[in-house]
Amino acid sequence: MSRQDINRSGEMEVFARVVELGGFSAAARAFRMSPSAVSKLVARLEARLGVRLINRSTRKLQLTPEGTAYYDRSVRILDDINAAEHEAAVGAIPRGRVRVNTSVPFGLHWLLPLLPGFLKLHPGVSIDVSLTDTVVDLMEERADIAIRVGPLRESRLLARKLGESRMIVVAAPAYLAEHETPGTPADLAKHNMLGFCFAKQIDGWPFRDGKGGIVTIPPVGNTLVSDGEAMQRLTVAGAGLSRLARFHVDADIKAGRLVPVLEDFNPGDLEPIHAVFVGHRGQLPARVRAFLDYLVENVRL
Repeated sequence: MSRQDINRSGEMEVFARVVELGGFSAAARAFRMSPSAVSKLVARLEARLGVRLINRSTRKLQLTPEGTAYYDRSVRILDDINAAEHEAAVGAIPRGRVRVNTSVPFGLHWLLPLLPGFLKLHPGVSIDVSLTDTVVDLMEERADIAIRVGPLRESRLLARKLGESRMIVVAAPAYLAEHETPGTPADLAKHNMLGFCFAKQIDGWPFRDGKGGIVTIPPVGNTLVSDGEAMQRLTVAGAGLSRLARFHVDADIKAGRLVPVLEDFNPGDLEPIHAVFVGHRGQLPARVRAFLDYLVENVRL
């Protein structure tokens, strides 16, 4: 069978419906086909791909790892096809769902407050937001856009810069009253430095060494957390010192809940913040392009 004779989107649609409805018979009813025709279509698909996608038993169907990966990609492709057809029919008016993955601090302090304005401007769009400081795979999570804080790793993802934030070491006044304010980076050896339990691009806290260079001190403490918002709250509670983005703790500093520490040694490093996405800039669905444009125009860091 030639490549031209294969209706790939049709195969994907039938396979996806088999998975979602839990069987060949249910999918056959949805497409007004016979169960044997659906079963043969999936068998031909597996033969062409050279892998088993579904383990069959008398009671249920179970996806193989390859089947799970193929299903996830198929759903995303079918969504894009539907969006492309719909946009072509209505003049590329932004419509449909935008799936966004963001770090917890950026999501709480910037993204969520901006959503009402965007949704009012684009009533045909809905937003699905996931907040996590763990770097996710956009394809696996079926996310359209991810907000990444820090240096970008090399990848095939496209990116638009939203801004950058200066990093700062902070502590609660109560903590400093009990443990004394460190005067130099070396004094941090006597303090509780709060850290993250996920891998970061920078393994330690950088400081100017007074000789024109930079010294990096690994955070050593009794607590690790999974996200920046938990870190901020733990710091306000007086658990120790932390190093966070200025935008994240600016309100706490102004309110006196947190105090900047070792600012004379702050190297002034900035963490860039990007919106990353899959695809080609000229071929993005209108819903995704509209959301990216709105972020770039309204995020002020």
